[in-house]
Amino acid sequence: MVIIQAADFDLAEEYQKLRNSGNGTGAIATFTGLVRDHGDLDDVTGLFLEHYPGMTEQVIEGLITEAGKRWDVRAARVIHRIGSLALGDQIVFVGVCSAHRGDAFAACQFIMDALKTSAPFWKKELSRSGDHWVEQKDSDRTQSEQWHKRQE
Repeated sequence: MVIIQAADFDLAEEYQKLRNSGNGTGAIATFTGLVRDHGDLDDVTGLFLEHYPGMTEQVIEGLITEAGKRWDVRAARVIHRIGSLALGDQIVFVGVCSAHRGDAFAACQFIMDALKTSAPFWKKELSRSGDHWVEQKDSDRTQSEQWHKRQE
């Protein structure tokens, strides 16, 4: 399940949804991303995120499907926020259920790493010195490429 929304999400509620998602779950791995007070600019005061409606959800669903081909994924949830976000706000949630922890960890990390480079999101850092559209980071591309090399 993929949700793109402006509203915040409740970690406990999302965890419980994963926990209630079906039989055979022996492990749940989650990741939550937060707005940092630094980035390309040193005086970040918040973020503004945009996305390509419809396409974003489709890309992320594809990542979940791909994760399910590589690992035992019983259920997965991705929530990504858009709009204006303050320092410390939650941006993204990725949760994966599996029979075993190794698969849950790997699938969760894969989805998050691939999401950073393939989902159509645009992030603007807001700061006291001016706003700045953030370019994709080399480190994110490298991390995502490592998953493709592991598959070969």
